[in-house]
Amino acid sequence: QVQLVESGGGLVQAGGSLRLSCAASGRTFSSYAMGWFRQAPGKEREFVAAITWSGGSTYYADSVKGRFTISRDNAKSTVYLQMNSLKPEDTAVYYCAAALSGSPRRMEEYDYWGQGTQVTVSS
Repeated sequence: QVQLVESGGGLVQAGGSLRLSCAASGRTFSSYAMGWFRQAPGKEREFVAAITWSGGSTYYADSVKGRFTISRDNAKSTVYLQMNSLKPEDTAVYYCAAALSGSPRRMEEYDYWGQGTQVTVSS
């Protein structure tokens, strides 16, 4: 089992920045690829970013590429999502997730999920 706890969400004005953190406990964190997903009201959950177990490869949704950066610190069992130039359309609940294998963009590949943290971007 892997337990994931997100933090760092909040209210920010458009153009601002936030850094989300996801702390993991349980099985070996460094064995898992990690991803961030988000779900806006009335919409389906969507892929935001992912990082391989080593941190050697990262993946981004087109909508956040160039604005968001995913990173991880395996010594701290934590994955981060730095979000810059935020837009109102980034408003959503952000979830981190852990996957042992599979395509990092596919929600179905993830084995464990956090409870989510709310990000609200005002215009």
